[in-house]
Amino acid sequence: QVQLVEESGGGLVRAGGSLRLSCAASQTMHSLNDMAWYRQTPENHRELVATVTRNGNANYGDSVKGRFTISRDNAKNTMYLQMNNLKPENKAVYYCKIDGNSGNGPRRDSWGQGTQVTVSS
Repeated sequence: QVQLVEESGGGLVRAGGSLRLSCAASQTMHSLNDMAWYRQTPENHRELVATVTRNGNANYGDSVKGRFTISRDNAKNTMYLQMNNLKPENKAVYYCKIDGNSGNGPRRDSWGQGTQVTVSS
């Protein structure tokens, strides 16, 4: 199965540090609509982190407001998540989801395989 969406930028960081995640959509994808970051915690909870519309309107989960910033570059089919002042409880696998079309296929949500973020105390 072709991977249409790929995350990168995860890693290990100390509490208070920063990471920038990237989510790149395949060049076969087009008409990209809303994009979103989710995370799956070690307790196996999936949480919505942030969303961004095609026009750049952003919304955030309460726990990340003021610390995380979502953005996108439509020309590059890429979305970003700047994470500042990271906390140990932010440890999770971060996934991106993109609403769009691939080739002649129907519009659907495409998910990446995730990138691990670990925050040490």
